[in-house]
This record gives sequence, structure tokens and C-alpha cells, in this order.
Amino acid sequence: MTPTDRKYTKEHEWLLISGNEVKMGITDHAQSELGDIVFVELPAVGDSFAAGDSFAVVESIKAVSNIYTPLAGAVVSVNDALEDKPELLNEAPYENFIAVFEVGQVDESELLDAAAYEAFIS
Repeated sequence: MTPTDRKYTKEHEWLLISGNEVKMGITDHAQSELGDIVFVELPAVGDSFAAGDSFAVVESIKAVSNIYTPLAGAVVSVNDALEDKPELLNEAPYENFIAVFEVGQVDESELLDAAAYEAFIS
């Protein structure tokens, strides 16, 4: 079940928007396509990214995938637990974020709601 409290990208990231803070992770569809995740390269707190930039790398037994941000902003926190347990993204992709960004304006016009994302992946 795709959570309805967040937005989604066509690159299979989820965004939980709370004011000017946005928590980002990968969707259940993404983790299932990747297979067993063995490594996550996290951004550093303080790193700034433009919309469309890769901010993290997820490595699985099948592939290495860049994770992109649809929003410009600076990293204010990362999920350090993923360094020792990258498989958390497989086990609970919606409970385990990769990074939290502080952003200015959130343009949701390019983002999908849960129903639109489900339609996109089906």
C-alpha cells in the first residue's frame, strides 16, 4: 500500500513534506526492483543540491542507482542507521528515509500523489 501522506516522483522517490523540511526516501517499488540493498552512500549534512541532482547512491546485488532530489535544498540530517543496515530500505522503505532537506519553495506540480504514483507503476 502506497502511503497517502507523501508525494512521489517518477524516479521512485518519496517525499514527506513538513513546512520547509522534506524527508526523502525510496518507494517500495524501487526497493523491490533493486533487490537486496547492500550499501547506501549518504550525502553529508550541509551539502546543497539543485533540483534534479543525485544526492545519494543505493547499491544492491543487481544494480547501483543514483537517488535524485526533485527540489533544491540543503541536507539537514541523514539516516545514519543505513550505513550499518542498508537493508532497512528493503524491510521498511516508507519508515526509513535517506535524508532530510531544508528547502525554500516546494513546487508540487511535478510530484505525484499516491494514486497517481500507483497508476504510474502499474
